[in-house]
Amino acid sequence: MTAAVRTPSSDQGGAQVPAMVLAAGRGERMRPLTDACPKPLLAVQGVPLLEWHLRALAQAGVPRAVINTAWLGEQISERFGDRFGLQGNESAGSLLSISYSHEGRDFGGALETAGGIARALPQLGPVFWLAAGDVFAPDFVFAADAAQHFAASTALAHLWLVPNPEHHPRGDFGRSDAGLALNLPADSTAPRYTYSTLALLRAELFGAPWCDVPAGNPTGISAALAPLLRRAMDAGRVTASLYTGRWADVGTPQRLAQLNR
Repeated sequence: MTAAVRTPSSDQGGAQVPAMVLAAGRGERMRPLTDACPKPLLAVQGVPLLEWHLRALAQAGVPRAVINTAWLGEQISERFGDRFGLQGNESAGSLLSISYSHEGRDFGGALETAGGIARALPQLGPVFWLAAGDVFAPDFVFAADAAQHFAASTALAHLWLVPNPEHHPRGDFGRSDAGLALNLPADSTAPRYTYSTLALLRAELFGAPWCDVPAGNPTGISAALAPLLRRAMDAGRVTASLYTGRWADVGTPQRLAQLNR
């Protein structure tokens, strides 16, 4: 079955959907910076990485966000509490309600992306935004009309792809002229792009036949997201847009220092 493909715009009209922000990683490559500070709280231009996303979500009128935590997760919940607003500009967006999925507390460590989403799914809805708390994308707009276009389609996921950075020259996925994300074979010469970690997802993706993690992930199974996406791509159920705004995977101290120069 082929998903209906629509091109999201930056307009914020329409009803919004919740968001999940991934913040459970250990940040091994960022050590020693992450020995005492969780990676999403490292500052870019004086603002914690995670807060850049929270500002954009509040600006776009997203009503609530779930943040998953593991390594030093109590620092994240202490920093942001249960509400986030745009200080001095309340009319620009709504107050963002925040809840947490504490994987470290409940299971002793992070559950990877799909496992973490499956665990948090009861706190989300049938359609939700996804963003990684260690990615800097200050120009990205969590547009309500994009969420509504996606909800009206048959797609299980809509991904934003970016030009391949120097540290990931091979990229992740292709994109068809019709806007479908493609699970290209290894020997394909078709253009590949890097998955930005920004996406719209449908809760259905985390059930059979795409995912075998039980609902709510009560036992804390670790599972990656990429295999689920590839299965759905092979069925024509994943769409994609190209994002050309500022974007950086803040994976090393050198990349962080470059952003702060």
